[in-house]
Amino acid sequence: MKKFFKILFIVLGSALVLVICAAGFIAVRGIPKYETEKIDLKVEITPERVATGKKLANMLCVKCHLSPETGKATGKFMIDLPKEFGKIYTRNITPHPEKGIGKWTDGEIAFLLRTGISKDGQYIPPYMPKLNHISDEDLYSIIAWLRSDDPVLEASEVEPQESEPSFLDKFLSHVAFKPFPYPKTAIKGPDKTNPVEWGRYIANCQLECYSCHSADFKTDDYYTPENSVGFYGGGNRMPNETGTQEIATANITMDNDNGIGNWTEESFITTLKYGKKLNGEPVRYPMEPYSLLDSAEVKAIFAYLRTVPVQKNKVNREYHNL
Repeated sequence: MKKFFKILFIVLGSALVLVICAAGFIAVRGIPKYETEKIDLKVEITPERVATGKKLANMLCVKCHLSPETGKATGKFMIDLPKEFGKIYTRNITPHPEKGIGKWTDGEIAFLLRTGISKDGQYIPPYMPKLNHISDEDLYSIIAWLRSDDPVLEASEVEPQESEPSFLDKFLSHVAFKPFPYPKTAIKGPDKTNPVEWGRYIANCQLECYSCHSADFKTDDYYTPENSVGFYGGGNRMPNETGTQEIATANITMDNDNGIGNWTEESFITTLKYGKKLNGEPVRYPMEPYSLLDSAEVKAIFAYLRTVPVQKNKVNREYHNL
């Protein structure tokens, strides 16, 4: 019996040492780096692409990269990101050759947006959306916008602070958060004559609405969104605009009691596009109006949500102090 306990002690002790060493390695190494791929891409810049790219960027990129101090896309502190990820600062995406992305090729930008791997190999965790499902044409449009003369993209030498990722962020980036492979084949856009297909594309591929409106960022499935825990059933806790309180996201499945099963198409448009709830009050941060979506796009999203499996998840929609 003594021999058994001695062996057990050695095994447990060895396991503890391994865990401590692994934790130390992760803490020191930080967010991992990966090999990059050379993507041969030169985007033709057209007015139509710039306009589409500006629309997409204003819904996907500008909110996080627009500095309140400079009024340009020079990056900022993500105060409304869950604190469990650490102190995260977005980057300067103006065409400044040193501080921004002025020396990046179209292929390097495309590789980052698709995979989450920067030109230096640095991986960016899921707080930056990875556009692994959007069409090639939408991707090219965003790149065309980044090459445009939009005032928010005026070259600036401002460089935000380096991020200070938490241990959890580093750990998850080693064991759970992984880069996406760069697509080997072309990705086409949706059939816009099919409202459900079009709505799914907008909600899941362009805007990643499920990312916030499912149970938790940590259990979202960015490969197959439908496999995310609590898909569109809400409950993911997100900070307010000052980072002092948090609120759980809404259940937007068609559950009559806890979701939007009793909503009309018109009420959905009013809420999503104009930011007014059914009682006339404005939607609460972090939700904001998607005013750049046209009514046809919002109707398509609603048509798609009507096909999503119902989640009977009753969400407490009150703010809680952090």
